[in-house]
Amino acid sequence: MARIAGVNIPTAKRVLIALQYIHGIGPKFAAEILEKTGIADTKRVNELSDAEVLQIREIIDRDYMVEGDLRRDTAMNIKRLMDLGCYRGLRHRKGLPVRGQRTHTNARTRKGPAKAIAGKKK
Repeated sequence: MARIAGVNIPTAKRVLIALQYIHGIGPKFAAEILEKTGIADTKRVNELSDAEVLQIREIIDRDYMVEGDLRRDTAMNIKRLMDLGCYRGLRHRKGLPVRGQRTHTNARTRKGPAKAIAGKKK
């Protein structure tokens, strides 16, 4: 089992798909990494040599922000908005949608399960 950026990537899958198991690497970056290393995207992870795995690992470490660093950076950006007290920060603080979605109906993902209001029978 190949371990890249602290993640065990599945061995039976194609390298292009397996790289996407790493947080911060999607289809575009996975294809870019394979292009830089010169590995065919049809190749499977268990067919990779140790040198190829090392090459992929070095490119990811050098050129991309992934896993813990990316999560920490995202959390710090949200914390900065909350500390500033700007509109987006207040929405994060209250647990409401941040990007302009309506909240009269819907928004249950951000707001959580519906709370019953006492005396609301009709």
